[in-house]
Amino acid sequence: MPFKPVEPEKLSIAVIRQIEDLILRGILRPGERLPSERELSERLGVSRPSLRDAIASLQNDGLLASKAGAGIFVADVLGSAFSPALTRLFARNDEAVFDYLSFRRDMEGLAAERAARLASDTDLQVIDAVYRKMESTYVKRSPEDEAQLDADFHLAIIEASHNVIMLHMMRSMYQLLREGVFYNRQIMFKQRTTRDVLLAQHAKINAALQSRDPQGARDAVIAHLNYVEQSLRDDVKAQANEAIARQRFEHEQSKGPK
Repeated sequence: MPFKPVEPEKLSIAVIRQIEDLILRGILRPGERLPSERELSERLGVSRPSLRDAIASLQNDGLLASKAGAGIFVADVLGSAFSPALTRLFARNDEAVFDYLSFRRDMEGLAAERAARLASDTDLQVIDAVYRKMESTYVKRSPEDEAQLDADFHLAIIEASHNVIMLHMMRSMYQLLREGVFYNRQIMFKQRTTRDVLLAQHAKINAALQSRDPQGARDAVIAHLNYVEQSLRDDVKAQANEAIARQRFEHEQSKGPK
């Protein structure tokens, strides 16, 4: 018979599985500090030796990392998504920016559609809460804060789609965006007209999600990223035109009076 005796699961294994699940689902994020050993053992209801065994195993697997005098942190599991050489190549290639936006348009359109169908009420409350912060920050005119909330808003939608592969892949993509590999998001939040349009677009995305309209949410995300792409293309063209204008001006200046 193909049956084997059932063995009780070690407490450390149960702890490992819980922490792994929290990392997988994006609840524990890269760089996040875990509670102290005492607090964590109390929360989990396990002994400190069992907790230490679990932590050691997760460190060996590269999911957790210790920092001397600071504690235990979720490892930078996103750092290996793209090699440093490929990241530098992205940064040197202008077309990579538009390929990146095309990829985001496809993935985030799908994520918004899934979120409208699959998100829990709490997921939608999170998205709405981030959007309300965007409204408040808009009044303060802080390009850095607006850019950060823009990323938080889009990532909240991806989290609400409940696809862990998409979640970690898109977090990795947003990490490159934060590092300025593709373009400087803050530039888009420095012009009043652009800021007005972006806020209105995010309002439309949020409204479609809150009403659980899958097609409306997808269409709103696609329209938003089409606008971002066109704005960047216009900016690239304007910079090229300005460079040519400066050459003409310098040439004219060098000729001197007739």
